[in-house]
Amino acid sequence: MSTDSTVTGGDGPAAGVVLVGGRSSRMGESKAALEWHGSTLVRRTAGLLARTVDGPVVVVRAPGQPLPELPARVEVVDDPAEGLGPMQGIATGLAALSDRALVAFVCSTDLPFLHPAYIRRVLAALDADVDVVLPHVNGHRQPLATAYRTALAPVVAGLVAHGQLKLAMLFDHCRVRRIDDAALLTDPRLHALDPALDSVLNVNEPDDYR
Repeated sequence: MSTDSTVTGGDGPAAGVVLVGGRSSRMGESKAALEWHGSTLVRRTAGLLARTVDGPVVVVRAPGQPLPELPARVEVVDDPAEGLGPMQGIATGLAALSDRALVAFVCSTDLPFLHPAYIRRVLAALDADVDVVLPHVNGHRQPLATAYRTALAPVVAGLVAHGQLKLAMLFDHCRVRRIDDAALLTDPRLHALDPALDSVLNVNEPDDYR
């Protein structure tokens, strides 16, 4: 059963995936290692997930990418190839969890305002009828703040192998539940704690970070 501090998906313990392998070209330095209120973005994001979900949490990095210290419970896995974008990272993260959890919340490392209530709300919408819960916030899809079935790992890997690297292509190959701002905020806890849905705000450039 879910508690105030952890959450399960509809099919048992939910896991977490944090993607850190992006090139951060606009930021000019690794987002994962950026300082954030005495911690780093990746430690903050991974630690938040680890405290929110019941299952394991993995950080997916580019091959050999250096990372700052992570919480003890968090695992690190390497993408098999660099430069293939979030599709490769999602495939790697889901595959690393597929024998330990049926569902996972997948996010990028650069969500400094990500809130547990948002994670819980998205995971709660992932039931037996769908493979992905895809939030649309302010009219924009949020595929890197989304719940996925870990069984999608070979589907995503197959798309990557065929050079289909856009996340939109994945959503053509699975059952997707799209939930907008209003649907997300029907959850009273999320409405109270993150009414503007700042959970999905990311940092891309130095001005975003300051």
